[in-house]
Amino acid sequence: MTIAVCPGSYDPVTAGHLDVIERCARFFDEVHVVVAVNAAKTPLFSEGVRVDVIRRALEKDGFPNITVASTSGLITDYCKDVGATVIVKGLRQNGDYEAELGMALVNRKLAGIETLFLPADPILEHISSSIVKDVARHGGDITGMVPDCVAPMLVEALNKENEERS
Repeated sequence: MTIAVCPGSYDPVTAGHLDVIERCARFFDEVHVVVAVNAAKTPLFSEGVRVDVIRRALEKDGFPNITVASTSGLITDYCKDVGATVIVKGLRQNGDYEAELGMALVNRKLAGIETLFLPADPILEHISSSIVKDVARHGGDITGMVPDCVAPMLVEALNKENEERS
């Protein structure tokens, strides 16, 4: 059985993330979508919310070979724990390769885990969690950029963030 891990911050999960995850699920027996908790970052959504949203977004298409989890440790440790042999990352045309290559080399050195890069769907390659948050923060339409369940949550979280700053 081949097990793959798709790690990310997923703050929030986007249509681009889901595309990579769903494509990955066609190639591997089991796919673990892992919300990576990074103490150096302050996410908009909690770890639990991000895991729940990804589960809900994937539920509609019925992918029985996908598990959604989180970790605050090294992705390579998570991979070892579940028996994964590959990490899958989506790449856009905005310099993702340079950033991801360094992590891929470290992951191979740490645990012998290979990284497979999947190119983003050209229709979705401009979408990132940061851009989605910025568009929503300024009242723009994020329809199609995120799963339907994310848009109202994002608006609510950004409104709360603005109130806390005031």
